[in-house]
Amino acid sequence: MPRSNEKVQRLVLIGLLAALVFVFTYIGFDVPSPLGKAKVHMGNVMCLLGGLLFGGVPGGLAAGIGSGLFDLLDPAWAPEFWVTAINKFVMGFVAGVLVHKLPFSRHVNYWLAGVGGAVSYSTLYVLKNIIWGHFVSGFAWQVAVAETLTVKLPVTLTNALIAVVCSVLLAEALYPALHRAGLFAREM
Repeated sequence: MPRSNEKVQRLVLIGLLAALVFVFTYIGFDVPSPLGKAKVHMGNVMCLLGGLLFGGVPGGLAAGIGSGLFDLLDPAWAPEFWVTAINKFVMGFVAGVLVHKLPFSRHVNYWLAGVGGAVSYSTLYVLKNIIWGHFVSGFAWQVAVAETLTVKLPVTLTNALIAVVCSVLLAEALYPALHRAGLFAREM
């Protein structure tokens, strides 16, 4: 395949994955919080899936772009869309890098990489909420920490659990067909 076709294929893949992240983030429900909305949703499933199947850069870009665009369309989240884009990029990137670097079987690597991506995002999300709550929203440190740990942390851990389980199961199901299609001839 010519090099230019590979670049086009990669761009289309990132765009498709970003669209899936965007759409799947709508599937869920909001959880009210004094520090701003929290949301249990399926978007993180796609963030991890992109990294697990296609590697760190494509998975990270798709996760960041899709999640950032979602936040831009909601007035409650629009001011911090760029933080979401960075944090979700890290999630997909970490999962994508780990799945290719870990020395175990593909199946074990999927689980470990999924957990690694979810933990990296959850950590960044919690830190962002504490910092944002204090410096931007004006809450005292104690309030920002307490609210984050009692409302935001349980929501992000729920999202992480759902994302890891669903993304790994989907990756296992999709891998054979994608492999037969030649999408894994080399790391993207």
